[in-house]
Amino acid sequence: MILKVLRQAGTSSKNSVRKIFKTNIEIHGERIFIELTGSGFLYNMVRIISGTLVEVGLGKIKSYDISKIILSGDRQMAGKTLPPQGLYLLKVEY
Repeated sequence: MILKVLRQAGTSSKNSVRKIFKTNIEIHGERIFIELTGSGFLYNMVRIISGTLVEVGLGKIKSYDISKIILSGDRQMAGKTLPPQGLYLLKVEY
């Protein structure tokens, strides 16, 4: 999947295209674990993707609308930016 919309407004990055190679979601009790593997990430991109996936889980966004959100280029169609608590970088590979 190539993402070019799910980034914070005003990001200074010249190229907004990032490739997501793998997404894994696991639920353990009341905790949701979202693992993303990609070519790189823009400022707040993971928080926006995660917020969108949470809104899908809550029924606020339909899962089949994800492609439409990405293709639209409209950040306002995506979910909320989740707060940073609980978010961590697991590994960087070159």
